[in-house]
Amino acid sequence: MSSHVPNAVRVVALRPAAREPLWRDLVGEVLRRVRRAQGRTLKDVADAARISMPYLSEVERGRKEASSEVLAAAAGALGLTLGDLLAQVHGELIRVTAHHATSATGHAASAPRHGGLCLAA
Repeated sequence: MSSHVPNAVRVVALRPAAREPLWRDLVGEVLRRVRRAQGRTLKDVADAARISMPYLSEVERGRKEASSEVLAAAAGALGLTLGDLLAQVHGELIRVTAHHATSATGHAASAPRHGGLCLAA
């Protein structure tokens, strides 16, 4: 009797799927990048936005999900509109997801072909 199993299942190890970026991480990265590009301190921007410095720090690090009011205040303190901030975050999302798609497949994925940003509650 043979030990060969004709219908044996072959186990294949797959790479884990790339983690989708969190909105709060992208918002924080953009806020921090803009603030640093302006050479401003966390305290300066928090004071101008009338939010606490520890809270702004948490937002920048992606640890807090800021309300639209807080985001508008932080953006305004940086000389941006909320629309400007969201447009920059959208660009970051496209960049990061394209990078993840390239890493996962080995070739660049095309960016979505739409002209706007859609946010759902």
